[in-house]
Amino acid sequence: MKVAELNRELDQARDAGPLRDIIIPPCPELLAALQREVNQADPDPGVIARIAGSDVAMAASLIRLSNSSLYARSRPVQTVAESVAMLGVGPTVMLLTGFLARNAIRVNSPLLAHFWESSTRRSLAMAYIARQLYDVDADVAQTCGLFCHVGIPVMLQGVRGYGGTLAEAMARQDRTFTQTENAAHRTDHAVVGALVARTWRLPPVIALAVRLHHDFPALRDDTIPLEVRNLVAIASIAEHLVGMHEGVKQQQEWERHGAECLAFLQVDAAEVDAWVDALYPIFESVLAS
Repeated sequence: MKVAELNRELDQARDAGPLRDIIIPPCPELLAALQREVNQADPDPGVIARIAGSDVAMAASLIRLSNSSLYARSRPVQTVAESVAMLGVGPTVMLLTGFLARNAIRVNSPLLAHFWESSTRRSLAMAYIARQLYDVDADVAQTCGLFCHVGIPVMLQGVRGYGGTLAEAMARQDRTFTQTENAAHRTDHAVVGALVARTWRLPPVIALAVRLHHDFPALRDDTIPLEVRNLVAIASIAEHLVGMHEGVKQQQEWERHGAECLAFLQVDAAEVDAWVDALYPIFESVLAS
């Protein structure tokens, strides 16, 4: 029932609500082609390589990232096909999705100067955490991490006055980020991000997790699929770890809900401390790459 309600909410927000005039960037054609191949029973690495190689900038980005310290390979790759063979289909698609998202959704604001760096770190942290847990798809978690906050630049581009709201939301401590957004615009970046995920035909579990990633009572709602609730909790932990790495001093949301997220996933503080150490070189490699 809750899932149906959330889907109706998104439909109403898009068709008749405050977002009826906002422009959701269309899914890049190359990403749609990637999704079609990945959805095959046995995705063909050769097809993935051809899609990646069809755009010079994307091919160069894939090779550069494959040779970055993030993957620490003994022998550098020189071609797209070698990158795909070395990384595997799943990681390749994640890298290409990130490239296409960055190019489709431009960020032109000093308030979001490091938006895609933080988004990439969050996505890598979510994938890492997912691998430490049972029955959580790391590729789905990584994609979710990349798109969690994608509604922010979309709103910045398409909602009048959102720049001021964004600055206020970042500064206020007496209410949450999304409460500030809703007070000004009757919607928030979680709703917009979910609409982007749906428009881009990402798995429905990702759209739902993006919609709920600031809605922590969802963790206690059994009508929401466990996979979605896992992603909500993982996203919160990943956001906390990225914030620590980037020197964010006040993490209001983590202070309020971090313990609940850890308890939901049955993770203790010692594990989180170990993750901090393991993720440090991964986070550093994002800047280097």
